[in-house]
Amino acid sequence: MKKWESSFKTSLWETIKLLMSKKNYENLLSFSLEDLLLFVKKGDYVLERNEAKRARRSSSSASNSHSVKRRCHDTSQLLPSEMVEHLRKSIGSGGQMVHVEKIGARKGSYVEIPNELSDKSKSALKSIGINKLYSHQAESILASLSGKNVVVATMTSSGKSVCYNLPVLEALSHNFSSCALYLFPTKALAQDQLRALLTLTNGFDCGINIGVYDGDTSQKERTWLRENARLLITNPDMLHMAILPLHRQFSRILSNLSFVVIDEAHAYKGAFGCHTALILRRLRRLCSHAYGSDPSFVFCTATSSNPIEHCMELANLSTLELIEKDGSPSSEKFFVLWNPTLPLRTELDKSEFGIDGRNASDKSLSPISEVSHLFAEMVQHGLRCIAFCKSRKLCELVLCYTREILEEVAPHLVNSICAYRAGYISEDRRRIESEFFGGKLCGIAATNALELGIDVGHIDVTLHLGFPGSIASLWQQAGRSGRRERSSLAVYVAFEGPLDQYFMKFPQKLFCGPIECCHIDAQNQQVLEQHLVCAAIEHPLSLLYDEKYFGSGLSKAITALKNRGYLTSNPSNDSLSKIWSYMGHEKRPSRSISIRAIEAERYIVIDKQLNETLEEIEESRAFFQVYEGAVYLHQGRTYLVKNLDLSRKIAYCEKAVVDYYTKTRDYTDIHIVGGKIAYPARVSKDQLPKTTAQANPCSVTTTWFGFRRIRRGSNQVLDTVDLSLPRYSYESQAVWISVPQSLKIIVEKKYSFRAGLHAACHAVLHVVPLYMRCNLSDLAPECPNPYDSRFFPERILLYDQHPGGTGVSKQIQPYFTELLHSALELLTCCHCSSDTGCPNCVQNLACQEYNELINKDAAIIIIKGVLDAEKTYFEGHSDSTPSC
Repeated sequence: MKKWESSFKTSLWETIKLLMSKKNYENLLSFSLEDLLLFVKKGDYVLERNEAKRARRSSSSASNSHSVKRRCHDTSQLLPSEMVEHLRKSIGSGGQMVHVEKIGARKGSYVEIPNELSDKSKSALKSIGINKLYSHQAESILASLSGKNVVVATMTSSGKSVCYNLPVLEALSHNFSSCALYLFPTKALAQDQLRALLTLTNGFDCGINIGVYDGDTSQKERTWLRENARLLITNPDMLHMAILPLHRQFSRILSNLSFVVIDEAHAYKGAFGCHTALILRRLRRLCSHAYGSDPSFVFCTATSSNPIEHCMELANLSTLELIEKDGSPSSEKFFVLWNPTLPLRTELDKSEFGIDGRNASDKSLSPISEVSHLFAEMVQHGLRCIAFCKSRKLCELVLCYTREILEEVAPHLVNSICAYRAGYISEDRRRIESEFFGGKLCGIAATNALELGIDVGHIDVTLHLGFPGSIASLWQQAGRSGRRERSSLAVYVAFEGPLDQYFMKFPQKLFCGPIECCHIDAQNQQVLEQHLVCAAIEHPLSLLYDEKYFGSGLSKAITALKNRGYLTSNPSNDSLSKIWSYMGHEKRPSRSISIRAIEAERYIVIDKQLNETLEEIEESRAFFQVYEGAVYLHQGRTYLVKNLDLSRKIAYCEKAVVDYYTKTRDYTDIHIVGGKIAYPARVSKDQLPKTTAQANPCSVTTTWFGFRRIRRGSNQVLDTVDLSLPRYSYESQAVWISVPQSLKIIVEKKYSFRAGLHAACHAVLHVVPLYMRCNLSDLAPECPNPYDSRFFPERILLYDQHPGGTGVSKQIQPYFTELLHSALELLTCCHCSSDTGCPNCVQNLACQEYNELINKDAAIIIIKGVLDAEKTYFEGHSDSTPSC
């Protein structure tokens, strides 16, 4: 309907302009509607309009030709600072460069290698070209050698690995029994650190057996590592699944464990951080109770506002030394904000029929096209570049468009760029990392898989297609460029959504705003109970000795697990003296706990002609990418999905040349299990409920019912195809409150009710951390699809994003009225003028619908109305105890 309306307005205005020019009318008031109808009825306008179209096509062709000519065919080397001016005068001459932040260089603070380090350590450092240390490195090394727990919170590329490698290798070279455990959040980081360690240990005379113990390690290698390794590199998943449950096989390592190193600590937040915190408690408890060891901890983190609080909570430590004064040098960085969606005003835009130029379908307006042109510019001028994209598909599109540009301006560079993302088989990812590090590749279009500190060599430029979800992530990504004391460039290319446009309008909110905190809740009752089951099978539980590891919720959790048949105790009368042992049915309960919701079920994508596996896609994502008729992208190459074998979970595709892309038609529903009306929770007689909000199990279901073929460039919908695919559903938990029907009627007199609900859900989500420790990624608000015309429930709802739920929704239910009051205060005190609000009030950084349908004023009316309804309800029920 919007397209029809736009087309009608355009045709109407063109007809009016033709009439005015032909009849010499001076303005819109010079003729009547009757004159216009007569002009159309005579048919005179048809010939005139066709001529005008031809003239416009000719003009457009000339304009496009001029645009092509303006493309830079030069391949001379440019420095990042020179590139800024080059862009301003070339592809950015339309005013897209709305802000340039110049971040000055910082001189390094160097110190001599401490005398406390042995000659072997000094020799090892010199063998890799280090004759002096940064001040923070020396400070951290000395703190670790003195037995302190340490967290190093310095900038990206500040040499943090030296902070833990040196004290660990020093300790292991002095005591031939000592062992260390390194934990990394990804396999790629583990492999990267192994390479660095092997280079460093070449300078040590004593043999220190080092190896990676993860899901890719063969059984033969695992056996050898268990028997011989003194420095074991792994991840929280393996510690949880394969080391702690089989700890007797690792008794030599655990008995002599001197150090536990946790790098990229900022990755451990939300549900994943909560699980990891309890895994580390299980490790410390087992070391103490069964093996008599008490290892020191070294944490490294780059992007967090609360590193000491976060890391203390992560490992349940009572003391922790913070090293945050960065002694590393920092090169000059230019940070450009690039806004491709500036309205292209025409005479039509200025008229009363004004159509925003941002709705134009010209590919030149597309942020994807803009970032592709930028990517090509960087590569052809000799700047090594990573283009960060928010999704796998965007990654492939950027690679595809950039190759098309390079094919024209610098054909010899077409194969010097590729994509890097999750889904690729591990061999392909390792090959890409190696080729980028070795210089064979000049640029990579990547998801946040490259956000963490994998060493891929020097990077000159980072491009950022859209806001990545947090300011911390943006700085983490931008920190990948400018390593090794060379100047660098970062370009943030905005989408037209309100959040991106907010930062384009207020750059200082981005550059001067605080970095987000990392939150974990190790007392989450649901997760605690899951890990207590695992801990009990590893070593019997005791209230007397284990409360210091698992906190004050231990007694309640043990009682709950006893009642569910997981634990049994000795006949001691003293509850503190009781020993609780595992008696459940599962032999390895850790296998049923997914600590980061990694899906076991995957679809395999196969090149039908070569019979080669291209990718493995998680079941929840598969039908967004592969279905019969889908255009599938892999390393910038286009494939058509010919057959989808649902029983074997295999998609067969063939290479194809097409001028369109495909987009699914789908919707996601949240179904509350247990009723459609919110009632007060059942409470004791001496306590009245404070809210009618309910916490219930829910099912989150995505349905795919068709797809569209859309022409590339013009975005014209070529046709619509129906699909019949299985739904994807998972069970979770939700907290919600009803919105009275009367409120809907009031709101819809002036605003969109859906937009108000959407904004209200966002506002409530934003104030949750005021009442409990959690990461906002643990929860998701119910976001209406702006193109879905079906019934939308009249409620404010938040749900746990992870299958099975994390218990966060249930924990916030008693505070829901307080949440509503705080959300209302947040909205009314925020002085932003836009009806779509800002990131401080109703815009959510991770909104699934990109904050597209949202209204702050409607949200204020809705929240006020719900609070009034709550007050009225409880005043009317003050003399009786409510029941469900």
